[in-house]
Order: sequence, then structure tokens, then C-alpha cells
Amino acid sequence: MRISALSAQPVPWKNGGGVTRELAVHQEGGQMIWRLSLADIDQSGRFSAFPGLARIHCIVEGAGHVLSNSGTRLEARPLHPLRFDGGLELECRLRDGPSKAFNVIYDPARVTAEAGILRDGALPAFADHHVLFVVAGRLEIAGRGHFTAGEGIVMENATSGVVSDGGAIIQVQFLPV
Repeated sequence: MRISALSAQPVPWKNGGGVTRELAVHQEGGQMIWRLSLADIDQSGRFSAFPGLARIHCIVEGAGHVLSNSGTRLEARPLHPLRFDGGLELECRLRDGPSKAFNVIYDPARVTAEAGILRDGALPAFADHHVLFVVAGRLEIAGRGHFTAGEGIVMENATSGVVSDGGAIIQVQFLPV
């Protein structure tokens, strides 16, 4: 399934403090297993909590921010996927102006999720559900076409392809528990 932040409509955050663009949702039996989104973080403030879920948060534009509470301090930096408990009550403090973040919210009782950044070169081998989201450069996938910044794909099978033009691709893999 092809995804695009360029055509996804902005919707208010759960806490009302900003907007996000939902890119894809996977459900089973009417329950969310995982969700992908791209959030605009324009101001410091309360971060939405998702009790019972886990998160991966990756800055794709801007300098990032610090997420913290009395016992936790998490550094959200550009192109460094950050995994944490989605139920944490956190405050967000912007580092140097607005930023955008690619988010994965998932049910850790049903799947585990791993994220990384791919650079120029051939795609590695993947198994199970995986997502490729272009932050910069170009992604070419055999039989699926090309993708540029703000576009991506959700796949359930192995594929071959190449990242080029100074590419930075967020790769997420979902594995059953």
C-alpha cells in the first residue's frame, strides 16, 4: 500500500495541541495493531499519551525536542528513531523552532516494531510487515515504482530496490509477538 504525507489530511492531536497526518492504520478484529503518522510540532507543550501502546518517534524536519517528566528525559533528534512507552505523560520542549516527526504507535501485546534509517544503496532483506518512508532523496522499488520525500510504502513481502540521491529512508519492521 502506497502512503503519502502530501495527500493525507491534517487532523487534531489527541490532546488538541497540534495536528498530524495519518498515513496508515493496521487493524485486526476491530483493534488497532499499529498506526503511522506525520506530526507537525509547532510549539512546546503537553505530549499526547497512549496508555497500553508503544511509540517510535523520529524527527524528519527541524532540530527536534526534549520529551520529559519528573523521572524521564528523552532526546528526540533528527533521523534517530526514539522508542518509548506510549503511556508516559510527557512535556515537549522544542530545541530550536518547529519540527516534524514520523510516528509509529503500536500495540506491544500484538507486535514488536524496529526502526532504522536507510541511506543510499540497495535495500536490505525484510520479512513480515515493513514500512519504508522517504525523508530525503529517492527510493526505487522493483515493480512498485519510485518514491520521493513524503511518500512511502507498506509491504508484507520481500522486495528489491535502491535508495539514491542522498536518500534518508525510515524503515520500520513489525514482527509478531
